[in-house]
Amino acid sequence: MPSAFSSILRDVRIRIPTLTLIALAFTYASTMPYQSIIGINELGLSDRAYSGLIFLAAAVNVCTSLTLGIWSDKLSDRRPLVLALSISGMLGFGMIYEFRTAAVFVFSMLVLIPISNSTYSILFASIRTTTNTMDRGQAAAITSTVRALFSGSWALAPGLIGLYLIHSQSMMPAYGIAGLASLVCFSLYLFVAKPAPKREGPPPVHIGFFSSLGRLLSPHVLARIGIIASLLGLQRVSSVVSPLIITHSAGGSVVDVGFMAGLVAFLEMPFMMMWGGLQRRFRSVHVLAFGATIYCLYLVLLGFASAPWQIYALVPINACGAAAILSVPITYLQDLIADRPGLGSSLISVNTFIANGLSASVFAIGTGFTGYSGTAIFAAAIGLGSIGLLLFLERTPRTSRQTA
Repeated sequence: MPSAFSSILRDVRIRIPTLTLIALAFTYASTMPYQSIIGINELGLSDRAYSGLIFLAAAVNVCTSLTLGIWSDKLSDRRPLVLALSISGMLGFGMIYEFRTAAVFVFSMLVLIPISNSTYSILFASIRTTTNTMDRGQAAAITSTVRALFSGSWALAPGLIGLYLIHSQSMMPAYGIAGLASLVCFSLYLFVAKPAPKREGPPPVHIGFFSSLGRLLSPHVLARIGIIASLLGLQRVSSVVSPLIITHSAGGSVVDVGFMAGLVAFLEMPFMMMWGGLQRRFRSVHVLAFGATIYCLYLVLLGFASAPWQIYALVPINACGAAAILSVPITYLQDLIADRPGLGSSLISVNTFIANGLSASVFAIGTGFTGYSGTAIFAAAIGLGSIGLLLFLERTPRTSRQTA
């Protein structure tokens, strides 16, 4: 059986979406680190207005991803859809860079950029459409490898963009870079990707929008989305408490925070490929459970850290567990509705939205009763409970394949 990487290189139906995802990572990585600085400091939004804007943008992104995911399953070729989404990205990021006003920022954040962000799930849906004809283990390995390449691009971009902006008085050029990245996505699908022949396209799906939502809201699917979201929430909680533990309990500095974040991001890439290889031999749910357990161990040890060197020593455990939580759920969520790649891939956005809400709740509860270190241990306890519940649900006779 060929390796996942060689399969990506040889099959243009996988190679082009993968290259597009690598370019797409630059749209996220170039703007997210500077988004609050631009919105609040440069454009004058209040903290309250900015928080509300981010929440509404996340909600719009979920609704858009679901709607486009359902619609894309009715298309024989997702190429025109990716082109349209890339244009939305070029307009959204480009308008913020060009006009530099609060009104344009709000409009782009609420309309154009959430539409553009749906490209992520649509590209994974395109890859899933191709891998559905492959061996299940090979398909899972390809998905994890693609996610690893996306992470590698994400990890590389902030450093490069930071060097470019180091002498800039404004962070606004970051949105110009994001607009150029969207242009690259558009060019890849316009000039390199080939339209799918009608005979190779999937048959039209005659299921209505609300019927598709019914698939999503079924107890079987909804329960598993909630559990997977709680596991992703562990990584979100860690991203908040880890810098605070480093600079408080461990006595480190902001330099340690930045260095460790970058180191973890780079180590995640090989670990994602490792987890993808394991999915050739083991079920995704078991691989995810094992990786999430490792991450829970990291959170417990993080809670007891009292010096910077101890947190540095935890970096491999952190990266190993985080890689599983970030990559394996893509295949697992797609398997929940395996015959609908667009709808199944849109669950990625739903999962992220719920995870962000859960992580905020865990942080608020944890810090309300204990300190930052205690919050990390509290999150680990919730994670272990979620892993146990997930394994219990998977022992029921009704499997994801049968419900798909």
